Amino acid sequence: MKIDKLDLDGKKTQIEVLDKIISGKVNNKLVDIVLYKTNSNYKGRKAKTKQRNEITGSTSKIYAQKGTGGARHSSRKAPIFIGGGKAHGPKGESNYKKRKLNKGEKKLSIASLISEKNKLKNLIVFNDFKNEIKKTKEMNLLLIKFKATNSLVILDNESKKKIYRATKNIPNIKITDVNHFSAFDIAKYKKIIFTESSIKELEKRYS
Repeated sequence: MKIDKLDLDGKKTQIEVLDKIISGKVNNKLVDIVLYKTNSNYKGRKAKTKQRNEITGSTSKIYAQKGTGGARHSSRKAPIFIGGGKAHGPKGESNYKKRKLNKGEKKLSIASLISEKNKLKNLIVFNDFKNEIKKTKEMNLLLIKFKATNSLVILDNESKKKIYRATKNIPNIKITDVNHFSAFDIAKYKKIIFTESSIKELEKRYS
């Protein structure tokens, strides 16, 4: 399928892109499953305390079972002692199920979402960036010009070098490359921007 490719002045030419990427059937059920799994795996569950069995120290009995007049204790690692284990504390990621995503699910969901963006006129393909854009203000004006102020920008490596510094601090813009984005990223932003080289690089994965 042919789609428009723009230069920075807005002049249009056309390029051929695989139908399955930009005009495929949108599988909403699969997209929902992938987004649910991705979102679940993104949640921060880092908090962890040591349980009694994870405390380093002597395992010998701290004093005689009888004759001391005190309560019976076997170990300094018990939760009631300072420096002992934490009873019922958070266990970190080990306590949560990691939801697996296979490659097929990832590829199909990404193609579905890109196709949906294209149907809604929210897909933009630019020529590769040949000249460096140094100023954030200049890049921001460019995004405003193309009504792309809430966008996922997926670039080839050379284009990324040219505009990364000018783009990285603009709100509601994420700049990345073909190897580092997910279906969740596409769904999060209103528009998706490719360069000619980056969409051709993505195309190779589906051919």
